[in-house]
Amino acid sequence: MPKLFYAVLANSLAASVTNTFVWFAVTFWVYLETKSVTATSIMAGIYLVTVAVSGFYLGSLVDKYNKKTTMLLSSLGSLVLYGLACFIFVSTPSVEFTKASSVILWVFIVLALFGAIAGNLRGIALSTLVTILIPEEERDKANGLVGSANGVAFLVASILSGMAVGFLGIFWMLVCAIGLTLLVIIHLWTLPLPAKEVSHAEAETHSIDIRGSIQAIQAVPGLFGLIFFHTFNNFLGGVFMSLMDAYGLELVSVQVWGVLWGVLSLGFIVGGLVVARKGLGKNPLRTLFLANIVMWTICIFFTLQASIVLLAVGMFVWLCLIPAVEAAEQTILQKVVSPERQGRVFGFAQSVEQSASPITAFIIGPIAELIFIPFMTTGAGVDLLGDWFGTGVDRGMALLFTLAGFIGLIVTLIAMRSSAYKALSRNYTSEVEEYPPLINKTTSQTTLVE
Repeated sequence: MPKLFYAVLANSLAASVTNTFVWFAVTFWVYLETKSVTATSIMAGIYLVTVAVSGFYLGSLVDKYNKKTTMLLSSLGSLVLYGLACFIFVSTPSVEFTKASSVILWVFIVLALFGAIAGNLRGIALSTLVTILIPEEERDKANGLVGSANGVAFLVASILSGMAVGFLGIFWMLVCAIGLTLLVIIHLWTLPLPAKEVSHAEAETHSIDIRGSIQAIQAVPGLFGLIFFHTFNNFLGGVFMSLMDAYGLELVSVQVWGVLWGVLSLGFIVGGLVVARKGLGKNPLRTLFLANIVMWTICIFFTLQASIVLLAVGMFVWLCLIPAVEAAEQTILQKVVSPERQGRVFGFAQSVEQSASPITAFIIGPIAELIFIPFMTTGAGVDLLGDWFGTGVDRGMALLFTLAGFIGLIVTLIAMRSSAYKALSRNYTSEVEEYPPLINKTTSQTTLVE
């Protein structure tokens, strides 16, 4: 693989560490300040709605402009928003941040979260750069390295965020984020990335080209089925976004929870390295579905008892499988979609797949707080399940995880028998036209711009 790819990956890793650090730290801090599951649920919903809506536009930006410009815009957006969030924090009485109904608290949250979300533009650009820089036979392994980098980001950010909230406070967390973002911008400025023209994109691309994205997806039988399968999985995934931190913080302190997430994030790294070394096999789609079967089975069992050990083991295996799932989807899209459309298709897929999660994220907090938690603390669940499942606030949240696991497993098994799965599997494994990389094993200086 070319050295330029490793340099871009390292730069994206630093940006991802920073943005994930902010996202985790703000979530931990808000729950500890307000003790409101609904607040963290709404935060997850805001995050996911923005990701879903922005994907259409961000994907078109990636296709329209060169990759370096879009990645710089991503980091500059984060820098400005983190700066504004820091200003809000230092100019507001601390008591305002202890009330979940405080308007100024939500202004601060939105600025911080939007700063982290600005990094999604980088993620789309990086996926298209894999197609440009890496030969087809090595792309699954390159995507595995991207998955490992995401794991490193989670590991470092988890440890730092828990420690920062527990020992330094949210102000110094923001100061660190601003400093790291500046360093990322400076480093990215020095990297020579492929010019816009190398992908042979249309001379004029609309800012949001949904029609073109749909046409590119429709041209590949079964591709819409894959996107909708991920969409449903993300609908269930809203349970994790809304409740996982609150559930974990019921079991351990914020410092332990942050360090634990850092250790668990080794699962991302391990899974990504396995994919980088072994690949995904001849049929990445089959690998994707088998991984989902294991993941939803784990979800059924990993909260059956109020045990941090059981939770940690289940989450570690779950996280080991995520790089394989993500790399499989990326590898399929990189092969069956032409390069000039990939930004829009990746952005469209991100928007559609994330569109379901906000529904769950917004409603699951109130559902947990008003129905499942009372059910397992003072309601009928105490007598029905309490003897073996346990009782209390954490048990109400745990019941939701178990139900999500059952639903996810059933849907995955049904999807594997669908005509869309069979069509896309045949399409990928058959001979299709290959788009040559712009930087290959024999040259590393083709069509570069400073």
